[in-house]
Amino acid sequence: MKIPKAPLAALLIVLAAAALTGCAGLRPGYETPTVTISSFKAIPSEGGLPAFEIGLRVINPNIEPLELRGVSYTISIEGHDIIKGVGNDLPVIDGYGEGEFKLTASANLFAGIRLITDLMRSDRSTFKYEFEAKLDVGAFMPSIRVTDANEISLRPTAGIRSEYSQSM
Repeated sequence: MKIPKAPLAALLIVLAAAALTGCAGLRPGYETPTVTISSFKAIPSEGGLPAFEIGLRVINPNIEPLELRGVSYTISIEGHDIIKGVGNDLPVIDGYGEGEFKLTASANLFAGIRLITDLMRSDRSTFKYEFEAKLDVGAFMPSIRVTDANEISLRPTAGIRSEYSQSM
């Protein structure tokens, strides 16, 4: 059966307009949730590689629940990706609510060796680290991206300088 070109073109235009209108109206007034690092600690591990537990805190400033589908993250020290991981067992954050969850990851042995080698070659008392995460909130919403960069000093009087950014 052959469909005339004019009705087919009109049907395609109507479908395209409906799709664009539907996407634009999915969540008017949607605000980006806030994600912060709440904890970072070494934990016992099997196999000799260090393991870490990373706590993330999420604040949902919207009326709709935030259904997190997954997360991928990287922790770098002095530009070396020491820890990379993913998680998919994440909580639903109620509308106008907050929640916390923990991720566990093991260190990358070869990246750790390269880092130690670089640190032994330099005479430094401060080290930069960066935490990057991407939280997947579903197919119709952009991912939430979080970056937290700090400089840690080994000098007793110096503190930690932090730079935090987040985007969707």
